[in-house]
This record gives sequence, C-alpha cells and structure tokens, in this order.
Amino acid sequence: MTRFKDFGSPAADKTEPLTFALYGETFNAVPAIQGKVLMEIISDADPNDPSQSAEMVTGFFDKVLLPESLERFNTLTSSQDKIVPVETLAEIVGWLVEEYSGRPEELRGA
Repeated sequence: MTRFKDFGSPAADKTEPLTFALYGETFNAVPAIQGKVLMEIISDADPNDPSQSAEMVTGFFDKVLLPESLERFNTLTSSQDKIVPVETLAEIVGWLVEEYSGRPEELRGA
C-alpha cells in the first residue's frame, strides 16, 4: 500500500489583508505568505548581528505590505517629524509573523 497524505490548501481561507495602524494611518499586508519565506525571515533574525536583523526587518516589510501601503509606510518611516522607533518596527514584525504562522510566538532578535 502506498503512503499518501494530501495537505490540501491551508491558506485558502486567508483572503483578507492583515491591517495595522501607525501614527493614525492604516497599513495593509498580504493575507498570507509562503511558509518558506516566513522561515527565511525568521532564520535571518540574528540578535548578535544588528545589521542583519535590520535588513531582515526592511526586507520583511517589502515582502508583506501591499504596494500602496508600502509606499506610505516607507514615507512615514523616513519622516523627520514622525519617529518610528526600532522597537515599534519589531513589534509590528512580531505581530505579523504571529498572524502568518498562526501561533502567538515572539520573533526573536528583531
């Protein structure tokens, strides 16, 4: 007898964008991401290498924010008037990772 398992379409029910607010603006992220991409992002978070973690955070937003939101997010996070601390960026990444993974785990090192 052949061993077989059908893993179905686990992300099929995830069609609504993830939404968060920052400085009164609402930003939309894709409803789901590839598990492989999520694993790569998590593995790139290195608490001993701040520059690598910073690249991971920047790359993460590039991959998950919808184009219009990404443009506004980049403008906001480059503003001289509205400062977004690294801790806030890490909180947003952590929340999105939790939502994408379906587990309430904190992203370490971001």
